[in-house]
Amino acid sequence: MTHSTRRNTALLTVLLAGQAMASMDTSIAAVAAPAIRADLAGPPAVQQLVLAGYTLTFAVLVVTGARLGARHGYARVFRLGLAGFTLASLACGLATGPVALVLARAVQGATGALMVPQVLSLIQAHFGGAARNRAIGAYSMVLALGVAAGQVAGGLLVTLDLGGLSWRTAFLVNVPVGLVLWFVARRALAGPPAVPPSREGLDTPGVLLLSAAMLTLVVPLVFGRDLGWPGWTQVAAVAAGAVGLRLFGGYEAGRARRGRDPLLDVAVLRLPGVAAGLAACCVVMGCYAGFLFVLTLRLQDGLGFTPLAAGLAFLPYASGFALCGLAVPRLPERIRGALPVVGPLLLAAVVVTVLAGVSRQGWPWPAGSALLLIGGAAHAASFSPLVGRLTGIVPVASAAALSALVSTGTLLAAVLGVTVIGGLHLALPDRPQAPAALTAALLVAGALAAHRALRPAPARADRDVVARPAEVAER
Repeated sequence: MTHSTRRNTALLTVLLAGQAMASMDTSIAAVAAPAIRADLAGPPAVQQLVLAGYTLTFAVLVVTGARLGARHGYARVFRLGLAGFTLASLACGLATGPVALVLARAVQGATGALMVPQVLSLIQAHFGGAARNRAIGAYSMVLALGVAAGQVAGGLLVTLDLGGLSWRTAFLVNVPVGLVLWFVARRALAGPPAVPPSREGLDTPGVLLLSAAMLTLVVPLVFGRDLGWPGWTQVAAVAAGAVGLRLFGGYEAGRARRGRDPLLDVAVLRLPGVAAGLAACCVVMGCYAGFLFVLTLRLQDGLGFTPLAAGLAFLPYASGFALCGLAVPRLPERIRGALPVVGPLLLAAVVVTVLAGVSRQGWPWPAGSALLLIGGAAHAASFSPLVGRLTGIVPVASAAALSALVSTGTLLAAVLGVTVIGGLHLALPDRPQAPAALTAALLVAGALAAHRALRPAPARADRDVVARPAEVAER
């Protein structure tokens, strides 16, 4: 193994481990939430705020984190975010009261928003060709399966009750991992940046406009169900948030036309296939989050599974995703190009069969595990090749914009998936075919979007301008 190969392996390991810490933290906290409330003797809202504080600050600041990476260097901001996330995890584990824990969780989300968007940007900047496809496959696996892995890890840590620390180990486990990663990252990310940093100041009006739009969109979706808000408030929030995001997009486009660096380069959405590809990725991730939420509730509330047992039930899904994700880069281009269309359709069939069929009366482990194995493989086929295609289309100089769009889009999709698909299940608990049918319909729409994204772009005079940066990066 050459020095360059060893360095790239260390680089990818650090990036994916950092991504995994942030991805797993939501579900780890969700599993630990009942123990947190019992130990800290806080009001019922404590559980909700412990979970929502992380999601809200992450959602609001992730685009700003991506822009800070472009301005100050992806590697530097990744290390800063990793250090902050590790310290915030320590503060969570040592919290003596509910207020301290909620504040520490908010800081965790903010520092996660600094760290996470740099991962895809650094992969796009440092890897090319087949190596990039393999790295994207591994990145997609961590991004998609972090929630399920967090369920298993959280259930195991709380159940073991190491040192009598109960729920605190769910946060303290990040401390030694984060310290090791930080020291390894100092060597793996050393050297001049692959993409020269921008020196223009941060777009403060853009930050404020985007933050207001994201808060309008996310707050009712995260809090509404638990606080008993009427359904129309969530619909109104989605509509108002969409308007706010549209205003933000218009402002950013105008800023770019004036020659100023925007907070988010929305021009990448005009590149051939990017908008449709992002839409397909988000649909798949949203449906996955909704499916995971509904099946977890069915296993725990309906069939009496413990949180750990419910998490272990999803291991075949993770295995299917991992196996397919590792195999995709090695497949011929013709087959790889068809996977983003076939994958959502196969996942839709698995969701309908699992929710409306095998899980209604019990959980047949052999049949259920086989179906989830196929579902995980279908998910990987739907997601990984599309993200890889997007990194090949978008110039390396716009890596931060693509990373911000993927991070924000998949997060919002997951929140919407849990709210809409999970809300339908909670409203009709005795009719599992309803959330199954909705999820399947959305996945069919995702397959259509993927088909549109994969269509050859029409011959245009500026096509080489779009393709050339990606080709240079691969060389």
